[in-house]
Amino acid sequence: MPGNIITPMSVQMLPTCDVKRDLPRPVGEIARTFTHDERIETLVPGFDAPFFQAGLAGYSDAPMRLIARRHGCPFTVTEALLDRILISGGKGRTREDPDLLAEECGTGDLDENQAADHNDHPIAGQIMGTFPDEMAAGTRILLSMNYDVIDVNFACPVKKIKKRNRGGHFLTAPDEAIAVLTAIRDVVPERIPVTVKIRRGWDDSPEMATNFERIFNAAYDLGYAWVTVHCRSVEQRYLGPGKWEFLADLVKRHPGKLIFGSGDIWQAGDIFAMLELTGVNAVAVARGCIGNPWIFRQARQMMQGDLPTAPTLAEQRRVLLDHFALAVRLHGEKSASRMMRKFGIKFAAHHPEGDAVKVEFIKCKSVAEWKAVIEKHYGGRNPAVAGLRQGIEEFPTTSSPNP
Repeated sequence: MPGNIITPMSVQMLPTCDVKRDLPRPVGEIARTFTHDERIETLVPGFDAPFFQAGLAGYSDAPMRLIARRHGCPFTVTEALLDRILISGGKGRTREDPDLLAEECGTGDLDENQAADHNDHPIAGQIMGTFPDEMAAGTRILLSMNYDVIDVNFACPVKKIKKRNRGGHFLTAPDEAIAVLTAIRDVVPERIPVTVKIRRGWDDSPEMATNFERIFNAAYDLGYAWVTVHCRSVEQRYLGPGKWEFLADLVKRHPGKLIFGSGDIWQAGDIFAMLELTGVNAVAVARGCIGNPWIFRQARQMMQGDLPTAPTLAEQRRVLLDHFALAVRLHGEKSASRMMRKFGIKFAAHHPEGDAVKVEFIKCKSVAEWKAVIEKHYGGRNPAVAGLRQGIEEFPTTSSPNP
C-alpha cells in the first residue's frame, strides 16, 4: 500500500464520504515498526496484535468469528447479547457459547475441535441492557459460558424503548451508566477483564461531552481494563466520517490508559493509520471485515514488512464454503441460506465479476443454489480453483489457518 495517504476503499456497506488522512510516514513503515502494547496480551493471552473483530449486530456470529480467526484475527467480540434474552435462556445461550459451538460444529470432542480450528477463544461476550441488576444477572450467565472478557455495550445506536436506556442512550444518563458499570464489575472476578464500548457522545453538545468524560473516567476508576471508543456520535449513527481527532485528543489527555479506537477502518492500511494518527493501543475492525476476513491476514503481512495480498479465487471459494457450512450447522439450512445472502454480497466485492456474483448471491435460498453460484463463479473450469472441486457436496468446515 504505497504512499502516505489512506483513502477508504469503496464497499457496499458503506463509507459515506471519501476521507483522506495525511500520514507523517508511509503506512507500510508504520505497520512494520509498530510495537504491540504488551499489557493487552498480559490481560488477554492470545490477543497478540493491535487489531480485532468488533461486535457487529446481525453479523458477528460464531461462523464469522471463526473465519476471521483462520485469517489472523487474534480476538473477537460477540454481537450484543441482551441481558433479558440471556436470563430467559434464549439465543445467547444456545448459539453463542464458544465451547458449545466447538462441540456442535465439530465431532463433539472439545480438545479435538480446538486442534481442528473450531476454538473461539480469546473472545469477549458483549452484554447490553438497561437495569443494573439485570445486567449483572446476564453477566453471570456469560461468565458461566467461559468468555475471556466481558464487554459492556454503551455504543449501539438502537431505538430507545419507552423510557429505558440501552446501548448509546446511556450517554444521556451518566449516573445510570455508572450504576450499570458498577454492578457488572462487582460480579466479575478480578482475573477476567471487563471492558466498555462507547461512542464519543450522544451528540456534539457540551453537556454530552461532559457525560462522556464522566462515564469514561468511571470505567477506569472501577477497574475496567480498556474502553473502546467509536469516534462517531450516537445521533450520527454511521453517517459521515468519524472524528479521529477526538481519539487523538482523548489519548493525549489520558496517558497510560489502554484506549482502543473504532471508526472508518475499511482496509488493512487504515488500522495502522489510526494507530499512528490517534495513538490508540488497538483498533476495532467492524464493517470493514464483513465479507473480508483477509483484512486481518493483510494487517499481519504488513507488520512483517510484506505487501498485503488480495485473496485469490481459490481462497474466496474456500472461505465461502467454510462460512456457509458453519452457518448451516449452527442455524440450519433455511436460516443460513437467508443469512448468508448479506455475506455473499460483501464477499462478491473481491470477485472480478463482483456485480454479477452479487446479484446471484442475493437470489440464493438453499444449499443447492449456493453450490450453483459457487461452481459457476468460483469453480468449474477456472484453473485457479479446479483443484478444489472435491468436497463441495459436504461443504467442508476446516481450512488451514492464515492461508
